[in-house]
Amino acid sequence: MQTTTQEILQDTTPLITNDTIVFGLLMLALGFIFYTSSRDTGFWSKFYKIIPALFMAYFIPALFTTFGLIAPEWVTVSEMGEATEGSSSLYYMSSRYLLPAALVLMTLSIDLKGVFNLGPKALIMFITGTIGIVIGGPIAVLLVGTFSPETVGGAGADAVWRGLSTLAGSWIGGGANQTAMLEIYGYNQALYGGMVFVDIVIANIWMAIILIGIGKTTRIDKWLNADTSAIESLKEKVSSYAKKVDRNPSLTDLMVLAAIAFGTVGLAHFGAGYISGFFEDFVTGLPKGITRNIFTFLNSNFFWMITITTIIGVLLSFTRARSYEGAGASKFGSVFIYILVASIGMKMDLTLIFDNLGLILVGAIWMIIHAGLLILVAKLIRAPYFFLAVGSQANVGGAASAPIVASAFHPSLATVGVLLAVFGYAIGTVAAILCTILMQLASAA
Repeated sequence: MQTTTQEILQDTTPLITNDTIVFGLLMLALGFIFYTSSRDTGFWSKFYKIIPALFMAYFIPALFTTFGLIAPEWVTVSEMGEATEGSSSLYYMSSRYLLPAALVLMTLSIDLKGVFNLGPKALIMFITGTIGIVIGGPIAVLLVGTFSPETVGGAGADAVWRGLSTLAGSWIGGGANQTAMLEIYGYNQALYGGMVFVDIVIANIWMAIILIGIGKTTRIDKWLNADTSAIESLKEKVSSYAKKVDRNPSLTDLMVLAAIAFGTVGLAHFGAGYISGFFEDFVTGLPKGITRNIFTFLNSNFFWMITITTIIGVLLSFTRARSYEGAGASKFGSVFIYILVASIGMKMDLTLIFDNLGLILVGAIWMIIHAGLLILVAKLIRAPYFFLAVGSQANVGGAASAPIVASAFHPSLATVGVLLAVFGYAIGTVAAILCTILMQLASAA
């Protein structure tokens, strides 16, 4: 009997597909979270001492997706068996419009000298995170291969190590590095969706764990015997300046903040389009192969958008625009960041964890090694949890989530996450190639 289209395709249409309604739902969830987290007594007071509000801003949208209320993307199958793909644009809107707006508003009051005074530990933890990804992949392949060789097997374009190379690119650099690894190693694109799925599940679970840890920062820093003096000094300096220039914002203040935020967004997109176009010609002119793909991040529009935004924010911090911190610049930036967190959360369907347990196990072991090495080095060098969390997310999450985690400690620290994430783009492909070579050897062992 011939298989019908209806039997092959599953209709995954959520209850709500209209982005306007979805956005309203996410905002209601954020409003509920902030209202309940502001309670000083009762159940909610005890609840948020255990679970931070930032985690809930991520987790509640994930629950909406898990129960089919909303979805990042879906397939609608008609009665005639015709399939139509649909998707939400909220993550794109948040990451391309609100993220750069948030970054420039949070960077206005930055004390660049204070950031540099944080010392080398931030960079050490970032490099440690990169090493954890590089060695974690082959170790995970070796361990899973001992009892389930078919999970890490395959031949030719179907070889699992080729697919895992895209995870290495994503977890060290970002989307551009992930695409470069797909091109370098030629993984079967029909199977590529499975790797993207592992990327989303493991990276988001790890981010959730980090967010929970933020609520226990003091206890973790005490266990690490960490020296947090430089971080506290920077936070105190920025907070003191904010109090000094604090004022009840006028309509003019708010309009100027909107001009700074979204004027920067427009300028960043404008500049990114031209610069990435220029480097596209440069990259295309390089010899085809690894050399070309190492520099693929240079023609990434997103990379240049984040870089330009950060540069503009830093430059404005040396001008009178810095005083707009007193009108609530970082508070508005935090609003945009929380909307981004909610849009990231809606990408996570918790039930998918059970769809491909073999590859999920590989990814989980890989991330555990990454986390374990970070904890070990943090303990040895007495690095604060802030450096561990941001160093990890600058690798695994990239420029979209590193500033989220950094700003959760204090808005003035968001730039630290951005700077490390940009560095991750630069080394992502080279480090991922090294990781892939080791995974190839491990799969053949």
